[in-house]
Amino acid sequence: MTRRGSHDPPPQLQSDRGKMAAFLQWRRFVFFDKETVKDPADNGKNFALPVGICACDSGRGHIVLGDLEGQIWFLTRSLQLTSFQAYKLQVTHLYQLKQHSILVSVGLDEHGINPLVKVWNLDKRDSGNPLCTRIFPAIPGNKPTEVSCLSVHENLNFMAIGFTDGSVVLTKGDITRDRHSKTLTLHEGTCPITGLAFRQAGKVTHLFVATLEKVQCYTLSVKEYPHLELDTHGCALRCAALTDPSQDSQFIVAGDECVYLYQPDERGPCFAFEGHKLLVHWHRGYLVLLTRDAKSPNKPEFPSREASPTEKQVLTVYDLDNKFIAYSAAFNDIVDVLAEWGSLYILTQDRKMYVLQEKDTQTKLEMLFKKNLFVMAINLAKSHHLDSDGLSEIFRQYGDHLYVKGDHDGAIQQYIRTIGKLEPSYVIRKFLDAQRIHNLTAYLQALHRQSLANADHTTLLLNCYTKLKDSSKLEEFIKSSESEVHFDVEIAIKVLRQAGYHSHAVFLAEKHEHHEWYLKIQLEDLKNYQEALRYIGRLPFEQAESNMKRYGKTLMHHVPEETTLLLKGLCTDYQPRRDSADRDSLGSKANSEEFIPIFANNPHELRAFLEHMIEVEPRSPQGVYDTLLELRLQDWAHEQDPQKKSALQDAALCLLKSDYTVFDKALVLCQMHNFKEGVLYLYEKGKLYQQIMHYHMQNEEYAKVVEACKRYGEQEACLWEQALGYFARKEEDCKTYISQVLHHIDRNNLMPPLLVVQTLAHNSSATLSVIKDYLISKLQRESEQIEDDERKIRQYREDTAQLRTEIQELKNSAKIFQKTKCSMCNSPLELPSVHFLCGHSFHQHCFESYAESEAECPTCTPDNRKVMDMLRAQDQKRDLHENFARQLRCSNDGFSVVADYFGRGVFNKLTLITDLPGGKPGGSGGGGLEADLQRDLLIHTKRNA
Repeated sequence: MTRRGSHDPPPQLQSDRGKMAAFLQWRRFVFFDKETVKDPADNGKNFALPVGICACDSGRGHIVLGDLEGQIWFLTRSLQLTSFQAYKLQVTHLYQLKQHSILVSVGLDEHGINPLVKVWNLDKRDSGNPLCTRIFPAIPGNKPTEVSCLSVHENLNFMAIGFTDGSVVLTKGDITRDRHSKTLTLHEGTCPITGLAFRQAGKVTHLFVATLEKVQCYTLSVKEYPHLELDTHGCALRCAALTDPSQDSQFIVAGDECVYLYQPDERGPCFAFEGHKLLVHWHRGYLVLLTRDAKSPNKPEFPSREASPTEKQVLTVYDLDNKFIAYSAAFNDIVDVLAEWGSLYILTQDRKMYVLQEKDTQTKLEMLFKKNLFVMAINLAKSHHLDSDGLSEIFRQYGDHLYVKGDHDGAIQQYIRTIGKLEPSYVIRKFLDAQRIHNLTAYLQALHRQSLANADHTTLLLNCYTKLKDSSKLEEFIKSSESEVHFDVEIAIKVLRQAGYHSHAVFLAEKHEHHEWYLKIQLEDLKNYQEALRYIGRLPFEQAESNMKRYGKTLMHHVPEETTLLLKGLCTDYQPRRDSADRDSLGSKANSEEFIPIFANNPHELRAFLEHMIEVEPRSPQGVYDTLLELRLQDWAHEQDPQKKSALQDAALCLLKSDYTVFDKALVLCQMHNFKEGVLYLYEKGKLYQQIMHYHMQNEEYAKVVEACKRYGEQEACLWEQALGYFARKEEDCKTYISQVLHHIDRNNLMPPLLVVQTLAHNSSATLSVIKDYLISKLQRESEQIEDDERKIRQYREDTAQLRTEIQELKNSAKIFQKTKCSMCNSPLELPSVHFLCGHSFHQHCFESYAESEAECPTCTPDNRKVMDMLRAQDQKRDLHENFARQLRCSNDGFSVVADYFGRGVFNKLTLITDLPGGKPGGSGGGGLEADLQRDLLIHTKRNA
C-alpha cells in the first residue's frame, strides 16, 4: 500500500505559515560528536553489524536486532554479539520493554501472510536461549494482512498491534501468558496504521493511533474504550513517537510539512520542519528527525524495508524548547536510529554503526559564548538544570557583553540576575559614572529587594535618589514594607538628613521606631518642639524617660508649660498617650530628682513641678524637698511685702517640719538665707541646745538667752553656767538677767559658789549686791546641811555601837529561843523544830519544805541575798579606775563621786600600820593623830561594807 501523492496543509497551517517560517531560521550547532563505532577485537576496524538487519530496538542495556533469516541478535555495550533463532523465515518487528526484561517480536515461520507474535523472557533460559512465554498469531479476524507497527505498555497489561489494513488489535491482561489475556480488535479502518504509543497519566491509560490520514486517541481505562479524533492528517510509517514525561508525554506525528505534538484531548504545538520524513525519535529532550535529502529521487509514501543503496538521508536533532538545531548530518541508507547507554546509535545498510555523543553542558555553553548567543546559552543552561552559580556566570558574561556594546539598560538587567552570586562592587564600579546613574539605581533597588544590600549600598542608593531629585522613587523606597525591601534604616535616616530630606527621614524614623533620630531631626532640624513633645508622650516609659533626660532642657526652653506637664505625668503615673483600650493597668514612675536640672532657667515651672510632686508623691526623693526648700527661701528672702513674706515663711517652715527634710542640708540653706525661724527650729529638732543659746548670744537677745535656759536647762544643765558667763562678760548692765540666772543656779545647785564668784568677777559693772542674796542663801543652806550631817553622824555612831554590842553578845553569851509559833505557818511550835540566831523558829517539816539552804533562815534569805548581790557588784566595780577618773572629770560635784567609790570599797586595798613592833606607837610628834584618823576611817569603811 502506498500513501497518496499530495497532502495539502491544514487551514490552520496555511494561516500560520508566516509564523512558522521563522522556525526555518533556527540556528545550527554541533552539540554532538559523531564517531564510527570500532571493533575492539579487530584492531580498531569498523564494527560490522550482522547481515540483513530489518528490525531494531534497544533497552535494558543492549541493542536488539532482527534479521531476514529469523535470528534475533543482542549487542552489548562492549560490542559483544549473541543471537538465537527466533523464527524460521524472518523477524519483522521488535519491541524491548524499558522496565522489564521482556522482548516482544513479530516474524514469519512460514511463507505467506501469517505473522506470529512471540513474547520472550530474557531473564530465563530454554536450552541456552531466552524463554518464549507466549506465541499467538497476529491476524485480526482471520484476515491475512501484514503487521505495520507494534507497541507494548510498560505495565505488561496492554499490547497493541497495527496492521496495513487499518486494524489495531489490543491484547489486554498479562501479555506474557495466553490464559491471562484476551485479544480484541480496537480499531478498524482503510488506511494503514503507521504509529502506536501508550500514555499513562496517573490511573488513566491512553493509546495514540496514527494512520496515513488521521490521528486518534483511545482511552483504555474506560470499559467502552472511547476515542477522540485529534487530527485529519497522519504520517508515514515510523514517523510517530512519544516524548518523555518532561514534555508531558506528548504524541509526536511528523508529516512532510510539519511536526505536530498531541495531548490525549487536543493538538499541541506545531513545528514547520519541511521535508519527507523517514523516521522520528525522541531522545533526552531532543527531537530526532530523519528526512530524505531534497536532491534524492522521490520514494513511495509507504516504503518497504528494502532501500536503495544510493539514497541520501539527513539526520537532524532539534531542541524544541530552545529553538535551535543541535546536530545535522547526511548519512547513506540508515536502517534505524536507537538510543542506548546515553547516546544515539545510527545503523546503516552497509553494516556500519555510528554513535552521536552529546557534548557536555560547559562545552556547549562555550560554543554559544563565542558567538555571543547569551540568551540561548541561558535557556540551554536552564533546560539542563544548571546550578545557580553557573547561571550567574552566564548572566555576568552577557551583562559584560551588553555593557561593552553600549546597551547599559540591557546590561543592568543581566547584572540584576547575578545578585546573590556576583559581588555587587563589580557592577557598581561599572555604573558609578553619573551618566549611568539610572542604571545604578535600578541595580541597587534590586539588591535591596533581595535583602542583600549592606549599609554602603543603602547609602549609595539614597544618594542616587537625591542626586536625581526623584522624590517619588525615594518615597516609594522608604514607604515599602519590610517584606519587599530590606535596608539599614539608621543609615538611610542619616543620608536623608544630610541631603536635606527631613520629612522623609522623619517618616522613616517614626515608621521603624528610631525614636532618637526622630526627635533629633524634629528638634535640631525642623525646630518642631510641639511635635517632638507629643511624640515623646506616646513612647513607652523607658524610652520617654531617656529622651526627656536628653532633650528636656531644649523643650523646657521653648515649650515650658507643656514640658512641665509631661514631666509631672512621667514622674507620677505615666501612661503613653494612646487608646484607652491599650493602656497598661499599672503605670511607671520616673525619679523626679533626676529632672530638676532641666528647670535650670525656669524657676517658676520648677516650683510648680516640685510642689506637684510633694503633693501627689509625698515620698518623693530627697532632692525634691531640698530644691523646693531652697526656692521658698529665695522667695522669702527677696519678698518685700510683709504679708506675702509671712506666708512664704510659713510655707518654708511647713516644709522644714515634714518628715522628708534632711537636717544638714536644710540647716545650711536656712543659714545661707538667714532664715532665723528655720535655724532655731532645726536646732531644737536636732537637740542642739547650745547652738540655740549661741545664736541668741550672737544676736544679743538677752531675754531669749534666759528663756532658752529655762526651756532646755533640764536637758543640758551647763546652759545656765554658759549664760552666767555670757552675762558676766557683758559690759552693759545685765543685773536683771544675772539675778534670774543666779536664782536658778542656786535653786538647782548647778555651780559651786566659788565658781560663781570667779565668773562674775569678769563683769566690771557687777557689784557685790548682785550676788549678795545668792551668797546668803547659799551659806544658810550650807549651815543647814552641816547640821543635818552632824545629826546623821551621831545617829550612825549610836547604831554602830548597838550593832557592836549585839555582835559581842552573840559571840560570848547564850541565845535563848522563846518563840512559841512557827515563823512560816504561824502555828504553835512542836518538836522537832529549827531555830536561827536571827530569832526565827520553824517546824522542821516547814523548814524542809521552804528552805533553799540548810544554813540560811528562809525568812531572812531574800534580804541577805540582796545585800550580798550589792556587795558583789561593788566589789566587781571597784577596779574600774578609768571609769572613776572619767566621772570625776565630768562631774560638777567631785566629792560625791569619790564618796560613792569609797562606799564601793575601792580603797579597801590600803595597808595601815598602826603599831610598831613592841607596842610602840609609830611616827613622831603629830603622826599618832594621823594614824588614829586613818584607823578610824578604815574601821568605819569596813563596817559600812
